[in-house]
Order: sequence, then structure tokens, then C-alpha cells
Amino acid sequence: MRLRTTREQRILRIKTILRWFLYYVLIFLSFVFMTSGTWLKPLLLIPIPIFISIDNDQYGSVFTGALCGFLIDISCGKLFGYNAVLLTIFCIATSVLFELYLKNKFFNFLLISAAAAFIQCWLDYKFYYEMWEYEDVGRVFRRVSLRVWLYTVISSVFVYLVMKLINRFLMPKQHLTLEEAITTRNQQQ
Repeated sequence: MRLRTTREQRILRIKTILRWFLYYVLIFLSFVFMTSGTWLKPLLLIPIPIFISIDNDQYGSVFTGALCGFLIDISCGKLFGYNAVLLTIFCIATSVLFELYLKNKFFNFLLISAAAAFIQCWLDYKFYYEMWEYEDVGRVFRRVSLRVWLYTVISSVFVYLVMKLINRFLMPKQHLTLEEAITTRNQQQ
């Protein structure tokens, strides 16, 4: 294993701090976007923590998922903590799935993000509308919940591009030592 020099450690620390700062700036801008305008807009605070949980450990994923869930609760006027629990579970599951089974590819991110957004919209509909048996409640699901889900899936493409750009420049790269590179090359042949 290669030892890092003090300069490399300092650069790694600065890049990590800057990357997390940019993540939270995007979360704050998404929160501002969600609190302005009408109710028919994408839930940008779902794909952002999902993407963050792909490349990071479970602790960062849990904290980011809970924070984004609390911000969704505040912006949508829901029960405080409801979406925080949901997003925390989604982020833990995503982190474990990508660590053990899936590769960091666009289609995998889009699939997980779409599934998480659909489950959130469906549970929101079940607990806030259908459970109280409002008149013509299926219309709310078709006209509001499914549209919000579709907007969220479409906006996930742009979230992926922006977050991938941040990670491209600021994510620490794994370096191989000369011995590791030689043994890896010999094993491939």
C-alpha cells in the first residue's frame, strides 16, 4: 500500500471539503426551488441524496438523506420527519446496493432514483389523500402525484450530469503503486 505524503493528504482534504460544500449548495438551491412557485415541480431533493449515496459511505448518505427529507417536509408542509425517514432508508439501500452489486452507471442511478421518487409519491398519496377517502381521490394521484414523479425522473438526468461533473474534478482517485500495477497487469494476461 502506498503512503500518502502530507501534500497529497492536504489536497485530498481540500477537495473533499469543496465537494461536500458544493453538494450542500445544490441541496440548498433545490430547497429554494421547491419552496417557490406551484406544487407541480420536481422533487429535486430525492435524486441528489441518492446520487451522493452512490459514491460515499453510509454515514454521509444517512445524514444527507435525513437532511433532504427534513427539507422536503418543510417545503411541502408534511409531517416533520416523514420524508426524512423515507430518504434515509432509500440512501442506505442505495449505498449498500452500489457498494455490493451495482456499478456507478447512469441507468442504475436513474432506475433507483425513479423507484425512490415513485415510492415517495405513492406513499404520500396513500397517507395524505386515499386514507381519508376524499371524493375523486384517484384524480389527485393521476394529475398531481404522477406528474411530480415524471418531472422528478426527468430532472434526475440533469442532477446526474451536474453531480457527475462535481465528482469528476473533486472525487479522490485511487492510485496504484508500481507493484500493484504490475501484479494487476500480470493477472489480466
